[in-house]
Amino acid sequence: MKKTIIFIFALVLSTAAFADGLKVGDKASNFTLKDVEGKMVSLSDYNSAKGVILTFTCNVCPYAIAYQDRLIAIDKKYKELGYPVVAINPNDPEVQPGDSYEAMHVRAHEKGYTFPYLFDEGQAVYPAYGATRTPHVFLLENKGGEFVVRYIGAIDDNYADATAVKETYLEDAISALLAGKTPLTAETKAIGCSIKTK
Repeated sequence: MKKTIIFIFALVLSTAAFADGLKVGDKASNFTLKDVEGKMVSLSDYNSAKGVILTFTCNVCPYAIAYQDRLIAIDKKYKELGYPVVAINPNDPEVQPGDSYEAMHVRAHEKGYTFPYLFDEGQAVYPAYGATRTPHVFLLENKGGEFVVRYIGAIDDNYADATAVKETYLEDAISALLAGKTPLTAETKAIGCSIKTK
């Protein structure tokens, strides 16, 4: 009986740790997800890049919509410097029909996404990373083929008005990494809609 109680307690602790997701400094787990063109894309596909701007986002959340153009601009700016954007839609389409795979395809083409837009089918990836909002950014640095988390949180400090942004958290973190430095701000609170799940 005592061993059973200890085992259950250990299981609860390990589950809680998993639910918390990744922290700054952790190694990011690989994934393979389908993009809007039906191609399977893995984190390991980016082993030749300096890193990846992994962004959990979606179609219908007003916060995610507000950041669409900024994400495209960030991808165009930093992809050439070795940090491309990879976007993942974590929402369950049965809960949020506007985030269906078909709707993702339409949105990506409407906006002219310059980055892969992947579907977290089965919702296995977002909890492993610890994403809770859309958008929620995980800046990953490639260290010899292993991706290490260097920044987690918001893109900037003003979702409502791009012209009123004062703190560019994500871009500041990327600039620090490109300069061989540690980001001064490694974590901020992600502001957005909660991820939709059953």
